[in-house]
Amino acid sequence: MPENIHSMKTFRMLNLGDSYTIGESVLAEENFPNQLCAKLKSAGIEIAKPEIIAKTGWTTDELLNAVAQHSFAPPYKLVTLLIGVNNQYRDKSIDEYRIEFRSLLDLAIIYSNNKPDHVLVISIPDWGVMPFAEGRDRNKIATEIDAFNKVNYEEALKSNCEYCNITSISRHAGIDLLLVADDGLHPSPFQYSKWVDSIFPLAKNILVNG
Repeated sequence: MPENIHSMKTFRMLNLGDSYTIGESVLAEENFPNQLCAKLKSAGIEIAKPEIIAKTGWTTDELLNAVAQHSFAPPYKLVTLLIGVNNQYRDKSIDEYRIEFRSLLDLAIIYSNNKPDHVLVISIPDWGVMPFAEGRDRNKIATEIDAFNKVNYEEALKSNCEYCNITSISRHAGIDLLLVADDGLHPSPFQYSKWVDSIFPLAKNILVNG
């Protein structure tokens, strides 16, 4: 067997989301998809630069519109989906979220060559702990984020997709400003690195054993 069997093939990854995927207020190489790629490469896994379809402020319907207009080149070995914080922020219906998230998940599965276990759903972080949320009802925000995450978890489970809960990591930002970007709202590169620590074993297993 070759010494570094993982280097024999270059894998491709697609990342769908919003500000938390594109990495608002951090450098491109500091967002979680690029940090994940760097960590995978350091483990001897050849992976191409991530294909990111994400924009700050997007809700599920806006991501669906963007996906409809994008030219994809499937299959992707790994597809991540992290979306919903702006649905919560704009007081959109949670029932509407479930329908639209379901549609996005179905598309993600198609892009992964109809392999649901190659799709990784990532939970929504809790922005209510951030300095930006000073003066707002932080408990209400946390409760609503949990409700949206219950939906994306249930849908991921229903479809046999992988799931990574990073919400608990995001909540540490309430007591550790090293986890907060300069804008006082989004994660810092350090917080993204903590996410990647949790995402990495799941992504590695999908790429190597999937």
